[in-house]
Amino acid sequence: MSRGETGRLIAETGVVPKKSKGQNFLIDARVAERHVDFADIAKTDRVLEVGPGLGILTKRLIDRSDHVFCIELDDILANYIDETYHDRLTLIKGDAVKIDFPEFDKFVSNLPYSVSTPIIFKLLDHKFKKAVVMVQKEFADRMVADVGSPDYSRLTVNLFYKSECTILEKVPRSRFKPQPRVDSALVQIIPRPAPFSVKDENMFFKITEVTFNHRRKQIGTSLRSAGLIGPNDEVPYMNARVESLRPVEIAELADAVFDINNKKDL
Repeated sequence: MSRGETGRLIAETGVVPKKSKGQNFLIDARVAERHVDFADIAKTDRVLEVGPGLGILTKRLIDRSDHVFCIELDDILANYIDETYHDRLTLIKGDAVKIDFPEFDKFVSNLPYSVSTPIIFKLLDHKFKKAVVMVQKEFADRMVADVGSPDYSRLTVNLFYKSECTILEKVPRSRFKPQPRVDSALVQIIPRPAPFSVKDENMFFKITEVTFNHRRKQIGTSLRSAGLIGPNDEVPYMNARVESLRPVEIAELADAVFDINNKKDL
């Protein structure tokens, strides 16, 4: 699919790309081919694509797998995908952030920036073999950031806990129509067992959320404000900021908070 072909399809379908939905259509067939190649799709794999748009990935996915599912919110784009590929895939119309995902083995998507965060967090709650996603480069940097980096975030920690996450390649903004203001990147996510243990996963994720929501505050202050510890409770790293803690140290903190709350319940 070229810039001219994309322009033709935009005109024919009547779709108006919306910045609010992050609708920037990939126009480089070589990038699309590599994107799908990275996913290592077998015929029997169940493949989920969120936001197929004009189908540059979709038409390659249905050549690799007999079980492709597409979730599309935009009515015009959903109708285009349905009319173009109908019985070769299962189309689900709706908001991918809100509706249930079908079971899938591979996740292959060009994610709009506006929903990248909730979709990645939702993805991590599912069992799958591999995901290859196109996201804005700045978002990709947050996915793989090192501790102490300005990009280090709740997203980084949750991904590290559940998966191996790797930036595969940078994709220039010129490969999209309309052209966004920033470059993108292809990122691979492969689930794996956690590299450290926690006493309670829900508490680990809660501590990560609360402390990164107030990343400039001391950890003790954030936890007390959230009612997770009392005024006289002591936990590790109370005077530190979460951006300085490695994921395993956040796990140590979460275990201490879990023990405190368990004692209160006795």
